[in-house]
Amino acid sequence: MSVIYVLLTISIVVAILFFVAFIIAVRNGQFDDSYTPSVRMLFDDELVKDKPKKQN
Repeated sequence: MSVIYVLLTISIVVAILFFVAFIIAVRNGQFDDSYTPSVRMLFDDELVKDKPKKQN
């Protein structure tokens, strides 16, 4: 039974470490997208969908 407590404790510590590493990476801008804004103007025609015309 004590092995379960040890494994549970280790898994919680590892999960907390991964969460802290993720938060640090987000704050440092690791996941910022610097490529898409530079090419967005090339693909604007594909992203804009035609609005349906209103029928009276």
